[in-house]
Amino acid sequence: MAAYALINLIFITAVLGVLWRLRVLRWDRAVWLTLTVLVVATAVFDSLIIQAGIVAYDDSLRSGIDIWQAPIEDFAYALLAAVMVPALWRYSKSVRCGIDTLRVLVMTSRPISWINTAYPFALGYLLLGGSVDTHWLIGTLFFLVPYNLLMYGINDVFDYESDIRNPRKGGVEGAVTPKAYHGIIIGASIGLSLPFVVAMTMLGTGASSAVLAILLFFVVAYSLKGLRFKEVPLLDSLTSSIHFVGPLVYAYVLMGAPPAAWWAALAFLSWGMASHALGAIQDIIPDRKAGISSIATVLGARTTARLVLALYVLAVGSTASLGGWAWLVAAAAVLYVVNVAPFVNIVDARSGEARAAWKRFLWLNMIAGAAVTIASIMQFV
Repeated sequence: MAAYALINLIFITAVLGVLWRLRVLRWDRAVWLTLTVLVVATAVFDSLIIQAGIVAYDDSLRSGIDIWQAPIEDFAYALLAAVMVPALWRYSKSVRCGIDTLRVLVMTSRPISWINTAYPFALGYLLLGGSVDTHWLIGTLFFLVPYNLLMYGINDVFDYESDIRNPRKGGVEGAVTPKAYHGIIIGASIGLSLPFVVAMTMLGTGASSAVLAILLFFVVAYSLKGLRFKEVPLLDSLTSSIHFVGPLVYAYVLMGAPPAAWWAALAFLSWGMASHALGAIQDIIPDRKAGISSIATVLGARTTARLVLALYVLAVGSTASLGGWAWLVAAAAVLYVVNVAPFVNIVDARSGEARAAWKRFLWLNMIAGAAVTIASIMQFV
């Protein structure tokens, strides 16, 4: 498999896409002249160091196409250097604007959530017998940043009007960005994700590609105008949970998970639905004032809190059924039950008090994550 060529394709496409979006990509005479010089130099010096035995390449990971003795993949460096250096020079004239844009994109992608989507895929892939190979690397990188930028970028753009009235937004729980950045956010979200999706489709199976397509549909449908699953009670919590359990399911289908492993997926799905619904309780009053529907505005605070409790109990039971070190994870998951139990009789007028449970929830994720990591490590010991 031409893994080197595939990785080059991903990053070249991503870089050219970003430069094009920033309107600094040029293919003028200076670029072509520079590229010619760099290609010739690469062909000559690459071949010389290969002949001298200084470097060598794994033939199973490259395309087999050479210029003299230099692998075609090495010429990606020449292409990127010839295009990027003058482009970055032009862009440096507006470096402050560039820093602000980068900051906006990073905040939009919710760095605090990166691990929540990349870790399920990476861990599931390895636990099912995979290794740190090309597909693992590409999938982990995709679910780490581009996936989150796509998910939250679309959300922030289409939720702008309601977010500017929500006091919780503007920090780790959600970015509020000026409309001037909306086009950049959408462009960067799609442009950064597309190369990874193409690569994962090429490397995967028909079934795994179908799962990936369904997952991306739910990512878009959650916030996109005309679909807005986030405003359909029950479907909002289900879709939100799919965003996080989806990468794990993708790994399951890709690697072929045994039946027992699906209990872990059920536990994760239940946890995700419960966590979304818990977050919705605290927003009942502002959401109703804004005319926004959610599982909590429809069911009410008390019923939603009891549903949250039931879903967390289901997550604990599903995890415990796996036996072995999964009991450690189940024990950690009991803390979510304890956290929400005091609010099972909460009324709508006091729904804002559920924010205390939500704040603790963010910290409990650290404990649960540590338990999952320890239990997973013990699978390899």
